Amino acid sequence: MSGLYIHIPFCKQACHYCDFHFSTQLGKKEAMVQAIAKEIQLRNSEVEDEVETIYFGGGTPSVLSNQEIEFLIQTVYDNYKVIDQPEITLEANPDDLVSSRAQSRDLFSAYKKSGINRLSIGIQSFFDEDLKLMNRAHNASEAEKCIQQATEYFDNITIDLIYGIPGMDNNRWKANIQKTLNFGLPHISSYALTVEPRTALQKFIEKGTVPDVDDEQAQEQFYILVDTLEAHGFVNYEISNFGKPDYFSKNNTAYWLGKKYIGVGPSAHSFDGKNRSWNIRNNPTYIKKIDEGVLPMEIEALTQSDRYNEAVMTGLRTIWGVDLEKIESEFGSNYLDYLNLQAQKYVKQDLLQFVDGKLLTTKKGKFLADGIASDLFFVE
Repeated sequence: MSGLYIHIPFCKQACHYCDFHFSTQLGKKEAMVQAIAKEIQLRNSEVEDEVETIYFGGGTPSVLSNQEIEFLIQTVYDNYKVIDQPEITLEANPDDLVSSRAQSRDLFSAYKKSGINRLSIGIQSFFDEDLKLMNRAHNASEAEKCIQQATEYFDNITIDLIYGIPGMDNNRWKANIQKTLNFGLPHISSYALTVEPRTALQKFIEKGTVPDVDDEQAQEQFYILVDTLEAHGFVNYEISNFGKPDYFSKNNTAYWLGKKYIGVGPSAHSFDGKNRSWNIRNNPTYIKKIDEGVLPMEIEALTQSDRYNEAVMTGLRTIWGVDLEKIESEFGSNYLDYLNLQAQKYVKQDLLQFVDGKLLTTKKGKFLADGIASDLFFVE
């Protein structure tokens, strides 16, 4: 099975923390949709098996009209073998979904008719002070209204929440979690606010107009999140993802388990099992090259050490862990011996554990998983 990721590189406005590839200039939206459709066609020979998931990410895919979304989904069906009832996810922002009650009903109904069966809504916070600091395009009222309406049409809904926001104390974070639980949603993705280079947030922190991110408070809020959601039946199946049984993201799970996927659109990444590739991060150049029938991508052949390092990184982030037998069979006993040796100090600190032939993070080690993984990497 393969996954297809479609990157929509447009947003109404720039969030202060975001370093994803997007443009706030929507004038080339039609040309971009046509170019993405053409890339989907150009790359159909890369997928020999069936497509299991279609994921619209960005950017903000909900800036597209429903007709444009339908057109891209149909293009996938016209060029690939797609399983019955694939998971089709649309990332959306609340302000795009709740203009008026009547229009929202029409929009949700149209999404469902087009084949979308999973919504990923970028809430981030239910409090206006947090949303203003991050320069989100929606307000707290729209966030709640959006979910209320979405649940009338969709069962499979996930929302994004951000913790570690400067000025957000633990009580407000707990209130964010409780508001989420009150809606009865089956999936939540939650991330620590990070200060990315060359973002507005970095500049504000450097100038002192916004306090720096407090890593200790972020860690504390992460464990508040884990404890609360697990007590309500959620499984923390990947560090940033919590799902009720049967509601794990099939698209993202495929990434973490090392399955193949194709990413179309500017800046989108792909993986064929041995190579990683990524498209150019420039909208006009992307459109021009695709119009010429040229795929504007770079390809990196992964070394054995690269693939081992990725297996360790993704494994430690998930409940499935790093499969020791698989490490030995795919990479050799020297890699397994190295992994066992490097892991020992973290086992002694109760940050890692060996369970049933798997290397897993403990609850204490979850928040530190990426740093731990980097210390287990094999560097040639």
